[in-house]
Amino acid sequence: MLANLSSGVKQYLIITGNYWAFTLTDGALRMLVVLYFHQLGYAPLQIALLFLFYEFFGVVTNLVGGWLGARLGLNRTMNIGLGLQIIALGMLLVPADWLTVIWVMAAQALSGIAKDLNKMSAKSAIKTLVPGDAQGKLYHWVAILTGSKNALKGLGFFVGALLLTWLGFAGAVLAMAIMLTLVWISSLILLKEEMGRMAAKPKFTDVFSKSRPINVLSLARFFLFAARDVWFVVALPVYLSQTLGWSHWLVGGFMASWVIAYGIVQTQAPRLTGKARGRIPGRGATAGWGLALVFTPLYILLGLQLGWSADWVLVLGLMAFGLLFAVNSSVHSFLIVSHARSDGVSLDVGFYYMANALGRLAGTLLSGYVFQVYGLAACLTISAVFILLAALIALALPRPEQQSFSN
Repeated sequence: MLANLSSGVKQYLIITGNYWAFTLTDGALRMLVVLYFHQLGYAPLQIALLFLFYEFFGVVTNLVGGWLGARLGLNRTMNIGLGLQIIALGMLLVPADWLTVIWVMAAQALSGIAKDLNKMSAKSAIKTLVPGDAQGKLYHWVAILTGSKNALKGLGFFVGALLLTWLGFAGAVLAMAIMLTLVWISSLILLKEEMGRMAAKPKFTDVFSKSRPINVLSLARFFLFAARDVWFVVALPVYLSQTLGWSHWLVGGFMASWVIAYGIVQTQAPRLTGKARGRIPGRGATAGWGLALVFTPLYILLGLQLGWSADWVLVLGLMAFGLLFAVNSSVHSFLIVSHARSDGVSLDVGFYYMANALGRLAGTLLSGYVFQVYGLAACLTISAVFILLAALIALALPRPEQQSFSN
């Protein structure tokens, strides 16, 4: 079956497989760090600070990584990312006394660089394989890639909690490092064809987008992901564990199930937004789905304030939030790839995911600080405000609201 595929498609499948393997370890590592350091008595803000460099260097990496991808090729940026993640995991295998906040932040910095090199490479590669007039196909494949990645990240949450329970922190990290090393060696052997490399070497200043749609989408993406992470990254798992008394296994399993379901919904976003009618989402649909999402954190906030069962309020609220956020994220992911330039796609995609990383950074810091000082209700309020801003910003996208596409 693989023999009938073109060389470019084979290489893209290898990149996707690498991305999936990396995503699994990334999700597992995040859950490991949150639960393990909460178990050691770290405060929510301290836990958030562990991810500070992870998110900060994600901002830097998306800018520099897009430029490197255009100059060196996406195969090389992918392999560099895999290698850096192995080093980051190795840094966490030191004796427990060495696992200070600064040391873990440094390891997370490498992990953040690695993750965004991988994501930028995978998302950019698909643009090089789909004809410019086949926007329906592009939407379909971007949705599958984005959804499958998030489903695997959710599985990573589950794996992280499971490994922490069975093997302890050091054993879990070692198992992931061995698995990823095998993937990295395979990638070095198999991933050879250059994808996304520009014929003319781009200047570093080219990383800053001059396209209005790219800039509008980037700003909307910043608020969209800050709205998710302001309560999802630190506040939610700590609240479930500390306030509701959920076990590590239950917290990891629940959040894993949520992210897996969220990823599955993302793969179906084209159906939910009108693919069957031959339409792709434009500014009206993007803003509309954003406005629908605003009501989910408000529902959770209302239920908690009225004293309803916190367990059920959070479970049902997260189901609604996950469904609507998945569609929003998938629509945004399609639009950025669609609007990105064909020659040097990694530059536009890198700039966009720089804004994505900046939103996660802001959301992560706010999640730790606001939850520690004001509680979960304040995190949910900020989330609703940020979602509203993302939806209103999407109205600045160019017309027409919807465009016909080729399947």
